[in-house]
Amino acid sequence: MKVFTQSVNFNADSDLIKFVEKKVESLVKFHDKIVDAEVFLKVQNKSDKENKITEVKINIPGSELIVKRETKTFEEGVNSAVDNLKRQLKRSKEKQRDSMIS
Repeated sequence: MKVFTQSVNFNADSDLIKFVEKKVESLVKFHDKIVDAEVFLKVQNKSDKENKITEVKINIPGSELIVKRETKTFEEGVNSAVDNLKRQLKRSKEKQRDSMIS
């Protein structure tokens, strides 16, 4: 699976990009037909502590799953988004399996 990572309003260091790719690639365990993933890391210029926006978009045949998180750190945002996507992928796969049985 290809993972495309983009950072907006800042330059992401290689450690952060590796962390993101490793986490997102782990989703393959939950759905074997993932086409690719796009990750957007954005910093908003506001006074709130939670100014890091993490958006993860997963493309699977016939659908795309998008999760957006606003957190204090990108690592926290990626972990939360990946956890949510795991649930969505499991649900998607169950629906696929159910429709094949019927």
